[in-house]
Amino acid sequence: MITAFLLRSLDRRISIAIATLIAIALLVPLSNLALPETSPLHTPTYLMSLFGKYLTYALLALALDLVWGYCGILSLGHGAFFALGGYAMGMYLMRQIGSRGTYGNPILPDFMVFLNWKELPWFWYGFDHFWFAMIMVLAAPGLLAFVFGWFAFRSRVNGVYLSIITQAMTYALLLAFFRNDMGFGGNNGLTDFKDILGFNIQADGTRAVLFAVTALFLALALILSSAIVRSKFGKVLVGVRDAESRTRFLGYRVEHMKLFVFVISAMMAGIAGALYVPQIGIINPGEFAPANSIEVVIWTAVGGRATLIGPIIGAILVNGGKTIFTGLFPNFWLFALGGLFVAVTLLLPKGIVGTVAQYIGSGCKSVSTKPKAEEAEAGKTTIQAAE
Repeated sequence: MITAFLLRSLDRRISIAIATLIAIALLVPLSNLALPETSPLHTPTYLMSLFGKYLTYALLALALDLVWGYCGILSLGHGAFFALGGYAMGMYLMRQIGSRGTYGNPILPDFMVFLNWKELPWFWYGFDHFWFAMIMVLAAPGLLAFVFGWFAFRSRVNGVYLSIITQAMTYALLLAFFRNDMGFGGNNGLTDFKDILGFNIQADGTRAVLFAVTALFLALALILSSAIVRSKFGKVLVGVRDAESRTRFLGYRVEHMKLFVFVISAMMAGIAGALYVPQIGIINPGEFAPANSIEVVIWTAVGGRATLIGPIIGAILVNGGKTIFTGLFPNFWLFALGGLFVAVTLLLPKGIVGTVAQYIGSGCKSVSTKPKAEEAEAGKTTIQAAE
C-alpha cells in the first residue's frame, strides 16, 4: 500500500531524476573501483568524495524546498538539523576508534582525555552501536523540530519573524557546541575517524559505498517528497502557503500540517548531515553557522523553489562553482555568491527549473506554477474529499 502510494506520485521528470541518481550511484563507484587510473573514464577517489558532498547538500536543499517551496516556511535554521545529524554520526565514528586514538583510551575520545574527563557522559551511551546512532540521526533533529514547531506554529509565528527565530535557534546551538564542557569536542569538533561498520573509512571501497548510499538516499527522499506534495495533503499545504487564514477557516488544522512537514524536513536534513560526516571526515560547530543555512536558501532559489528537482540542481551547481572559484578568486567568492542571489531574485524569480519550464512548457511545472483555474479545481476537489 505504501509502495503504491509512493509510485503513484512519480511523474515523468521525477522518474528521470530518480533513474539518473540510480545510474550515478552505480556508474561512479564502478568507474572508481573497476577502471585503472590511466583510463580517461576513471573517477578519482577525491573527486568521488567531493561529488558525494554535493549530493548531501542536494538532499539538504530538497529538505528545505519541502517546507519553503510548498508550505511557505522560510527556515534559516536547517543547518542546525544538518549538523545534529552529522554529530550523531560523528559520535558513532568516534566510539569506533577505541584504543587507536592518540591517548590510547579505549572508552574516552581523545578530546575528553585531553580535557581530563574521568568518564563518558551519559548522552554518549549507545553510540558504540550503529543502529542506535541511526535512530539518533533521525530523533535528534526530529525532536528539535517538533518542540520548536509545536510552540512556533501554535503561536502562529509566520513570515520574517519565524525566519529570524529559526536563525536564532541555530546561532544558540553554535554557541553551545563551541563550549568544551558540552562534551562534543568544542571548537575542534569530532574528527580522526577510523572505521564505519568495521570497514576502513579511508579505503576506496568504503568511499565508493558511501557515495552510492548518498545518491540512493537522495533518490528515496525525492520519491517521498514527490509523494507528499502530489497528494491531497500536499495540495492543502500549498493552500497554507498561499492563503493560510482561508485554509484555517475551511477547518484544517494548519499548525498540525506545518508541524508534520517541518519534522519530516528536519529528519531529511539530519540524514544529509549523517552522510556528509564520513565522507568529509570532520564535524565541528561551524556547521551550525547561520551563514550555512542562508546558503541553503540560495541553492534552493537558484535551482527553483517548489520544483523538487530545482534545489538538487541548484545545490550541485552553486557548490561546484564555489569549489572552482574559491580556488581561482578566493577573495571574491562571497561577493559572487551574494550577486548570484540578487541576480536570481530579480531576473529568474522561479529559478533555473521554473524558468525553463515556463518557456518550454515541458510539463515540468510544479504545484505553484499551475494555472489558476487548475489550482481552483484542485482546491475544490480537495475540499469535497475532506467533506
